[in-house]
Amino acid sequence: MAAPPSPASSHQIPSGSTTSAGSSGGATASSKRKRRLHDLSTDEINEIVALRGKMSQAVVGKKYGIEQTEVSAIQRMQRVKIARLVDDNDKKPMVGRVKGVEVTIPIVYGSISFWLGKKAAESTHKWTTYVRSATNEDLSVLVKKVVFQLHPSFEKPTRTIEAAPFELSESGWGEFEIGITIYFHPDVGEKPLELFHHLKLYADDESIPQTTKKPVVVESYDEIVLSEPMEASFGRLRNHPVARVTGNPSSPLVLPAGESSLDRKGRDTKDHALVQWFMKHSEAEDLNLLTTARQQVWAAAAKLKKELGSLENEVLRIKATTH
Repeated sequence: MAAPPSPASSHQIPSGSTTSAGSSGGATASSKRKRRLHDLSTDEINEIVALRGKMSQAVVGKKYGIEQTEVSAIQRMQRVKIARLVDDNDKKPMVGRVKGVEVTIPIVYGSISFWLGKKAAESTHKWTTYVRSATNEDLSVLVKKVVFQLHPSFEKPTRTIEAAPFELSESGWGEFEIGITIYFHPDVGEKPLELFHHLKLYADDESIPQTTKKPVVVESYDEIVLSEPMEASFGRLRNHPVARVTGNPSSPLVLPAGESSLDRKGRDTKDHALVQWFMKHSEAEDLNLLTTARQQVWAAAAKLKKELGSLENEVLRIKATTH
């Protein structure tokens, strides 16, 4: 998109200089002294750079009331600026996306709350809220940190968890909505994901007596889908058990090796203290079926694209023979 036009700017005229009526462009210097580089506004310098490609140094200098050496200095400054920009761009790492590939990471977010019993004081429940992999794998391969926004009545209601497992435990007596923001690693190239979870302390069925042995568990299943993922993050995700990869790269890739299972030990939730209370989600169990369905869709789309290309070539051939 083109940048909007900049507002008209007034040319700075140093003390003692005059402008000739009917003159166009910059100010004309007085006979007392020539203008110097520091007398020029930014807009004037930009105009001089633009005009120098069309006019001689002498004409440009006369137009703006400066010496030809000042025009040369402005040109040198511009060349150095361009060279630095080119050099900075060369130093930036090449980033690209993996065409023809989709990565799906199933996640679960929710809470587990335990009643502390009739003798409990002000806090009636102890609870844990979390974001985990639906298959209890290590999410830190994708997630950099998770921010939990608690009720304002808590001390430091904004809690940031920067290492897996992404969870926090608290105690209290009231239910409220927890804001959850998932931040991805920079090389994933995705914006933060915002979720909301309602903390429940009591079972929906009021006829069920409260017990300290069985918690109230509320979880939601979701999927993070990376369509055409970044090459750097795909190198980590492609063989990681937390992710499901659909499709095939449209071009060969040279990618780093993934982590070993030993590297992930301690960051997954397979041996979590609350793992027995984690819910089994039918969506997660049927993930293989979903993956198969996606693969069929990708195959069908590729076939249609190929057929469309053949039809376009046939149309071009017919047009060529009729003329």
